[in-house]
Amino acid sequence: MSKTTKDYIRITTHSLSEMKAKGEKIAMLTAYDYTMAGIVDKAGIDVILVGDSASNVVAGHETTLPITLEQMIYHAASVVRGVERALVVVDLPFGTYQADSKEALRSAIRIMKESGAHAVKLEGGSQIQDSIERILQAGIPVMGHLGLTPQSIYKFGTYTVRAKEEVEAEHLIQDAQMLEKAGCFGIVLEKIPAKLADKVAKMVNIPIIGIGAGADVDGQVLVLNDILGMNKEFSPRFLRRYLNLDEEISKAVKSYTIDVKRKDFPNNKEQY
Repeated sequence: MSKTTKDYIRITTHSLSEMKAKGEKIAMLTAYDYTMAGIVDKAGIDVILVGDSASNVVAGHETTLPITLEQMIYHAASVVRGVERALVVVDLPFGTYQADSKEALRSAIRIMKESGAHAVKLEGGSQIQDSIERILQAGIPVMGHLGLTPQSIYKFGTYTVRAKEEVEAEHLIQDAQMLEKAGCFGIVLEKIPAKLADKVAKMVNIPIIGIGAGADVDGQVLVLNDILGMNKEFSPRFLRRYLNLDEEISKAVKSYTIDVKRKDFPNNKEQY
């Protein structure tokens, strides 16, 4: 952990702006429960995203679409109770902000009031500008999300790299500038060409957090379960695994099962 990072007792949206200005990279991970959030927070992470990816990695759905606002609030509240330092950002789930800016504001207010989180994240650009602006006007910090937007998977039909073509790349740049002008404190860029992500990061003054967007942005975000190796099936190019918990947990459970069946657990020292 750098000396600069240690100086932040509590990470805020202002802290992230200072980190970008100083050239200090921002580290961001997902978390969905109290125990893991506490571990991640104590390890020095800057931002914890309570992602709608909980729909996949926690609930086992194929996409992020099924998770509800109530479920996101449950996960967010659990995370917030385990965090002392990191900024906690919560995804607004599919269907809670796309159609109506008033509904978007109500959804954001519920997340902030009922979970204690510090900010919300929305996927999309100009098409949801009204929702973003209404939430910001209420004093709720907003993080944008451009590029591959998983909530739009049925529209795109694939999880391949976005904005490879000039027209889509230009549209993404315009959306990023719009999000900054509207007042967003940061933007996640997912699965876009590294050169484009670098260009966006240099064009705007707010932090750009990449996932599959190269190294020349202001920070990185990954799914905690993925970097811990709890999901062998998901292996995109941008993922680096730091542990193999799938194997380690399996070994532990097998050993426990054997000990119970052999009547080796509990032993005399493990009972009252």
